[in-house]
Amino acid sequence: MSALFYLLPLAILLALVGLGAFFWAVSDGQFDDLEGPRWRVLFDQDEP
Repeated sequence: MSALFYLLPLAILLALVGLGAFFWAVSDGQFDDLEGPRWRVLFDQDEP
């Protein structure tokens, strides 16, 4: 029973860290262009 006093706050803390990382990635523009990388692989152009 005493393990719940440690595990429950730890689980909530990890969930908040994950949610914070997700919102940071969204605000940083990580999910802006989901189609681009797929097409860049197909049309490989080496520019000098």
